[in-house]
Amino acid sequence: MQEQTPENEIPKDLEQTQEQDLVQEEDAQQSQDLQAKYDELKDQYVRAFADFENTKKRLEREKYQSLEYANERFGMDLLPVLDTLQKALESAQATQGGEAIVQGLELTLESFYKALGKHGIEHIQTDGEFDPNLHECLMQVPDSTKQNGEIAQVLQGGYTYKGRVLRPAMVSIVKND
Repeated sequence: MQEQTPENEIPKDLEQTQEQDLVQEEDAQQSQDLQAKYDELKDQYVRAFADFENTKKRLEREKYQSLEYANERFGMDLLPVLDTLQKALESAQATQGGEAIVQGLELTLESFYKALGKHGIEHIQTDGEFDPNLHECLMQVPDSTKQNGEIAQVLQGGYTYKGRVLRPAMVSIVKND
């Protein structure tokens, strides 16, 4: 005889199917959670790797710049010596009978400039127009032979080191009213 199942009882096959569906839904949810966690960790890894690469490049650039401009301080320390030689030359030119001293100072300055040039230190040109990036104006003077804004007199020479201004040229510029 066959057993009759009450109407409120769920057949075993249907119950197993529902359990399987629940397990599959849980597995799908777990899979989605794991995928989301994986994506999050992957994103964190990619960002950390990019930060590392950027830091590495920045440190390389800073290392290169520090090596490139290592002699900048040494050049700055030599500029007062160069100024003193220049003043000595001007003084010797103003005295009577100092032609030999003038020649010696000119040769010394010439070799000094060549040595500095070999290492990237160049004299700033002071012909013509005033450039606030290279020159520092200490005063303005009237001069009818020149136009407004032109350099009238160089008070102290300026120098660059590999394109950077070591010391701006101290100048007076023309200002005609």
